[in-house]
Amino acid sequence: MKRTGFLYDERFLLHKTGPDHPECPDRLEAIYKGLKEAGLLSKLITIQATKARQRWVEAVHTPRHLIRFEEACMLHLPEYGCPDNQMCPDTYEIAMLAVGGVLNMVTLLMEGKIDNGFCAVRPPGHHAEVSQALGFCYFNNVAIAARFLQLKWGIEKVGIVDFDVHHGNGTQHIFEQDPTVFYYSIHEHPSFSFPGTGREFEKGTGPGQGFTLNSPVLPGQGDNEYKAILQRDLLPAFESFKPDVILVSAGFDAHVDDDMSDINLSTECFTWMMQRIVDMAEKYSHGRVISVLEGGYSLKRLPELIVNHVRVLLGDMERID
Repeated sequence: MKRTGFLYDERFLLHKTGPDHPECPDRLEAIYKGLKEAGLLSKLITIQATKARQRWVEAVHTPRHLIRFEEACMLHLPEYGCPDNQMCPDTYEIAMLAVGGVLNMVTLLMEGKIDNGFCAVRPPGHHAEVSQALGFCYFNNVAIAARFLQLKWGIEKVGIVDFDVHHGNGTQHIFEQDPTVFYYSIHEHPSFSFPGTGREFEKGTGPGQGFTLNSPVLPGQGDNEYKAILQRDLLPAFESFKPDVILVSAGFDAHVDDDMSDINLSTECFTWMMQRIVDMAEKYSHGRVISVLEGGYSLKRLPELIVNHVRVLLGDMERID
């Protein structure tokens, strides 16, 4: 059994997004309840969040972005960055706690106190750009973790796998000129929803050319298409790159029962994907993989998806071929 960290903090529920907003506190409550009912909490190393140091957030985001975001919360503005980013006065502090919790997870991983981990955080992060909050996201949790790994822990190469159904425009934007971070995304395109980026020809720029790889998937596709594409694109890309640590933007909104997309993945396909990611971590990264929650809005399906996801990390899930 692996030593798997689990980041959860009840203060993440204090980020209020208003009635009928899909990115709501109920998501984390459903996840926690699902893990508890499955008897997994006792098998996990629970990690609490602490507020991130500003220097690590500013390794990715501009100081002006932090100032504007904090001021918007202090003024009790109902949104920041775009109309999708509905918030409350506590949102800035909660976003800093989310980042800090993820960095705590990274620290335990690099100190050898855990083997891998799952971060049940909100707000999510992969749409947040250097100076712009977008798509429910304020700070890019995974991008900050990648820079923290490099600047604090001397990691040379970070691989990021993003299987949220929406393209991680923010993560791509942050690293598109960087050959030390490989960003891979599989997502729906064209999509009826945000953000509309992530086409095949977006491969990075300058010295980062070739270190961004997008696998857009047409609406209506499902398990067979995803499995074929991942084996064609992701597996050989990481075989070549050989990341020292793998970070996962874990979005579960490509599920057939999730209303946020027209992709039709089964619960089993998400398990299959995570098993391949863990395989790559074992092969290239000494097993070091941390996944961070992004999307996933079906309260009916999210608990079982996360239970399976965590069991894969624990090494306690039957193999799906």
